[in-house]
Amino acid sequence: MPDYDLERYRAMFPHLKTGLRYFNHAAVSPFSTPVRDAIESYLEMKNVTNPEPFEFVLKAMVETKEKLARLINTSRERIAILDNTSNGLNIIATGLDWKPGDRVMVPDIEFPANVYPFMNLKRRGVELDFVPNRRGKVALEDIERRITPRTRLLSISHVQFLHGYRSDLRAISDLCQRRGVLLSVDAIQSAGAVPIDVQSMGIDFLAGGGQKWLMGPEGIAYVYVSEACQERLALGTMGWMNNKDFFSDFFRYRIDLEASARRFENGTPNCMGVFGLNASLRLLLEVGTERIEHHLAELTQYVSDRASALGIELVSPEDSRERAGIVTFRPKNGQAMFQTLRDRKVMVSIREGCIRFSPHFYNSIEELEEALDIAFVDA
Repeated sequence: MPDYDLERYRAMFPHLKTGLRYFNHAAVSPFSTPVRDAIESYLEMKNVTNPEPFEFVLKAMVETKEKLARLINTSRERIAILDNTSNGLNIIATGLDWKPGDRVMVPDIEFPANVYPFMNLKRRGVELDFVPNRRGKVALEDIERRITPRTRLLSISHVQFLHGYRSDLRAISDLCQRRGVLLSVDAIQSAGAVPIDVQSMGIDFLAGGGQKWLMGPEGIAYVYVSEACQERLALGTMGWMNNKDFFSDFFRYRIDLEASARRFENGTPNCMGVFGLNASLRLLLEVGTERIEHHLAELTQYVSDRASALGIELVSPEDSRERAGIVTFRPKNGQAMFQTLRDRKVMVSIREGCIRFSPHFYNSIEELEEALDIAFVDA
């Protein structure tokens, strides 16, 4: 049992009352009632009390950045709020002063959002080097072996979306700093599930979305940019909100960039998304990522043990220290198992023939046991 009031938080997720057992947070999370209430408060303003609530949106933006900063241990000035992780990663992809022959490294098991922004640099003469995985793991020595004198950036997921492998970012950062390589991190599968400290981990740039482990709406994301990294980034795109004092003197056309990471925010944000993410972050910070990490370690270990006991191939790391919230296994007939689970109102993912479980802090060991009884009934 977790060291927090599990039943109190379970009461905030109405889908549990319908018999739905949801273990698919690595895809997209359901809303808690605080998130729904926050979005409805915005809709009430737009629909009834204040159709022009932009001042409240800007206030919520500041609050959301403050919470994101607490989540990853930085200041709100280092955070920009965007629409999705892909566009976040495009900030560093388009912002560096690339020269023909420069190289970028990514593991060969990355989600496409962390590949295509850098693959697109080929038109500028930049080459992409893939680091091969070892049964889902990205070994430090394999990264080091592929660094060249022209390697300028490594972009890697903190937690891999399929295998669930959690990289040692501190060790990777030490290597990158020794070799003069920038470190960019896709944190969409880790932030909200495990603690992140961008300062102690030595991360230059980080991007993540709100719809998975942060349990917010789709269409809302964020980036962290260190001061040193920001100095090296030009704006690949420009809008009306990148400037200081963007609400004054509209006809004084100029480029006078905001000093903080807000310079990467081009235009009008996803207002409902900001309200929803602000509420979801408040809830997650109340629970605490260390406590969430501990509970997820217990849940994923239970799935791992059940699968291993039946001789089912475990795709995720066996060592819980190398996992976050994802545990994946490969049954003989993944599609049949997936359909059986769906028919019984158990929500998981099927990826590359594998079944992926990704529980969150409000899930209980009892409902996970019920789900696995359904999954393994014929195993």
